[in-house]
Amino acid sequence: MKRIEFLKAPMDIATMQETVDFIENRIKKNEFLQHVVVNVAKIVNMQKDPLLADSVKACELINIDGMGVVLGARFLGHDVPERVAGVDLFHELLNMSARCDFPVFLLGATQDVVSKTATKVQEQNPNLTIAGFNDGYFWEDEQAVVDKIKASGAKLLFVAITSPKKENFINKWQDELGVDFVMGVGGTFDVVAGKVNRAPKWMQEYGLEWFYRVLQEPGRMWKRYLVTNSKFAWLLVKAKIS
Repeated sequence: MKRIEFLKAPMDIATMQETVDFIENRIKKNEFLQHVVVNVAKIVNMQKDPLLADSVKACELINIDGMGVVLGARFLGHDVPERVAGVDLFHELLNMSARCDFPVFLLGATQDVVSKTATKVQEQNPNLTIAGFNDGYFWEDEQAVVDKIKASGAKLLFVAITSPKKENFINKWQDELGVDFVMGVGGTFDVVAGKVNRAPKWMQEYGLEWFYRVLQEPGRMWKRYLVTNSKFAWLLVKAKIS
């Protein structure tokens, strides 16, 4: 895969199928792979959060999630064929895990949401082995959760915790998790469990998922996205000029 540097953030140019094939091959070789996706918010936050930036840069596979990043990278002259959305990659990897008999562990969200997610993905993939799941509120005893994951025998771990907590947690404990693949999936469990609706396909393609989130939760989201998107646009302008 080709790696580029975009606004001080490394990222890999890959299609969805290339990404899934790469991950499958690494797991079959029992070679640990830490994965992350980058979107507009993460790139903006990496500019001022060195710990988050280091955690992202430590990953061996960095996919482009948001269409905003795809369009921004193209604006600066990079040839990016498509986005690899985290929620879509999650489902593709579950299909692959069911086919290859790779057990998975789900970590994050509330107990109700992660439990519903486990039920939903099991219904969608009857041959999938769910080695275990745990909510994302375990910060007073991280070691106990790490031990639980290791004892489960899972090969893939999906972490649905907000940034930068999930990136920093994965980077901190990767050597003790006992899995071959770790991926942060953000709010994916909320979508799978039906707590949050995903934007229509046309809004995804035009990079308007953030606007759909604002429409769903205007009081909480409008200021966050206004500030983040404005900072991202300014970063692009400065990079284009330089």
